[in-house]
This record gives sequence, C-alpha cells and structure tokens, in this order.
Amino acid sequence: MTEITEYISNDYKALDSEETIAEVQSFFDEVPFSHFSVLKEGTYLGCIASDDVETFDFDKKVSDYKYTLEGFFARINMNWLDVLEIFAKNDCNMVPVLGEDNSYLGYYELEDVVKFLYETPFLKDQGGIIVVEKNAVDYSIGQITQIVESNNGKLLGLFISDASAEKVQVTIKIALGPMNDIIQTFRRYNYEIVSEHHEDNYMNSLKERSEYLDKYLNI
Repeated sequence: MTEITEYISNDYKALDSEETIAEVQSFFDEVPFSHFSVLKEGTYLGCIASDDVETFDFDKKVSDYKYTLEGFFARINMNWLDVLEIFAKNDCNMVPVLGEDNSYLGYYELEDVVKFLYETPFLKDQGGIIVVEKNAVDYSIGQITQIVESNNGKLLGLFISDASAEKVQVTIKIALGPMNDIIQTFRRYNYEIVSEHHEDNYMNSLKERSEYLDKYLNI
C-alpha cells in the first residue's frame, strides 16, 4: 500500500511573512485552500486562513497579522489517522508537514488523504458493516473482536462512530461471512444492533410475527 508521505505536495510554495496581504489575497483567489503555510526565513510560523485574509488591510504584510496564524501541522512520521484528525480538528483542507527537526517539507491536501483512505482494506475490501451500541462502561474492543472471530468472521476494521457519557457506538466492517451468527452473538452479549440487516433472522422473525398479529387484529 502507498505510504501517506507520498502525498506530501509542494505544488505551491509556502507564503512568506513579508508578503503583502494583497499578494496573499491574490493567492487565495487562485487556489481552493482554506488555509496556507507561512514561513519566516524558512521557519514555519503557522497557517493563515483565507477567511481572515479577506478582512485584513491589503497594504499591510502578513507579519502584521502573525497573531492570527494557526499553528497546526503534521509530523513526517504521523500515520494517516492522526493526520485525518488534524484536518477534522482544525476545519481545514490543507495541513503543513514538518520534519523531526521542524523543517518545512510541504503539505497534505484533504482530497489526497481521503484518496489514501479509500485504498485501505476497511473501505476497499468487500465486506459487511455492523453498527453496535452498548453502555460506555461495558463495551470492549477485545470482546467485539472475539465475537467476530469466534464466528469465523474476518475483521477488516472498526472505529467508534458515536459516543456519549452513557453509550458508545462502534462501526465494524467484516469480510463476508456468517453475518447472522455474528449479529445474534452480539445480542447475547447485550450489544444493541443499530444497523439494519437482511440476514438478521431475529428481526425478520419479529417482523413476520408483527405482520401476522396485525392481520389477526384486522379480521
């Protein structure tokens, strides 16, 4: 699989802190970025936001607004999930990349990181999705894995898709296998099945009984 570092881009050079706001406004008119990197004598200072630039005096310099720069960045050795978290936390579509010595190496674009994500087995490989929910104090990733594998299922990946103080919701992707057996085992361990499944014999049985009762009551 491609390494995420192969997506580091230098298609556009970083902005210099001595550039005028007019120059930066022109830059953002030409590119789709929400933010972009600012350097001072080659050292990364932070990111300037395109929305902020629109409100600045065009005849001033970027350095006059250094207090508005946002200091987020990714390290060269970060995995794709950590990088994706930086995008989410900062509501941006580009993230600067720094080396271990804090040298500026380029940037990631959100579109490229999403393409990388599409190449992971979790999204690329064929399988079924189950969403389960349980009390926050009771759920266990180890138990979820054991339930899948004890039913001869192959786990492709999982993540916590929703959480509160009381409940945790986990989205699980499983290589095609005995989905109904896995679903019923989750129920035996007191997991609520949030997603709907054609293979769910238990729910299908309840539906059939409900339909039969409706017909009986309407006689």
